[in-house]
Amino acid sequence: MLSFLPAPVIGLINALLLGINTLFWCLILYIPLLVRLILPFRAIQVFTSKLMIWISESWVACNTGWMKLTQRTRWTVTGEDQLEREAWYLVLSNHQSWVDILAMQRVFNRRAPFLKFFLKQQLIWVPVIGLAWWALDFPFMKRYSREYLLKHPEKRGEDLKSTRRSCERFRHTPVSVMNFVEGTRFTPAKHDKQQSPYRHLLVPKAGGVGFVLDAMGDAIETLVDVTIAYPGGAPTFWQFLCGEVSEIRMEIHTRKIPDNLKGRDYSADAEYRRAIKDWLTEQWQQKDQRLERMLSE
Repeated sequence: MLSFLPAPVIGLINALLLGINTLFWCLILYIPLLVRLILPFRAIQVFTSKLMIWISESWVACNTGWMKLTQRTRWTVTGEDQLEREAWYLVLSNHQSWVDILAMQRVFNRRAPFLKFFLKQQLIWVPVIGLAWWALDFPFMKRYSREYLLKHPEKRGEDLKSTRRSCERFRHTPVSVMNFVEGTRFTPAKHDKQQSPYRHLLVPKAGGVGFVLDAMGDAIETLVDVTIAYPGGAPTFWQFLCGEVSEIRMEIHTRKIPDNLKGRDYSADAEYRRAIKDWLTEQWQQKDQRLERMLSE
């Protein structure tokens, strides 16, 4: 344990370890990616996808190693025993900090299929890791503004097609499709601006969930509902690297996705859109109550 060192020193050490770990495993990841691009056969595609997932899980395992080496953070996690490796999951979580991603990767790693997040299209240009996300078939979302669509109506629906193409690739290998349905990290300012009806959450957006269940409803049977709480307040990424997060609490709940929410056309079915929105509202009401309990314990 190196937690006796000053916080800024720990932060620099962890930033260095994270950078080296990411570069090392990404360079290895590019090898099966190159094979997949050269040999576009289904068997090769499936094999290289599984190999790249193993490489990614090794990256997460090494991240967990430096966390244990340098941090005293107390982890309180329940429900992880419900997870299975050979499954197709829709994973929904509240979102307060970039730490959420590392926390979920640490808990889910090699207990469930590798987490794949919805990402903004611009993130594909992030050096080193952007190409890795693309290789791992992370869904990249390209959103067009209302003003842009008025000028270019031919682009309407392109974001839905892109999401469907990404989801179609997930049919051949077990996957956990992750979505932060609030669309952004929670802050008091955003909460007030939205006039959110929840105490600890922003209003969930149904689109991403609807697109996944539209494209993969016959494959995804289970919702994994993740609730993350930071009793000391939501940390910045730098505070996490410095080992200044005293405790992370996480509750995982699995439940069957209702049959009426799967395999329907989200873009054309108004009744389906309302059903998804009502279902998400119910999940978020329960999550808000759960967060109130987790923060007060």
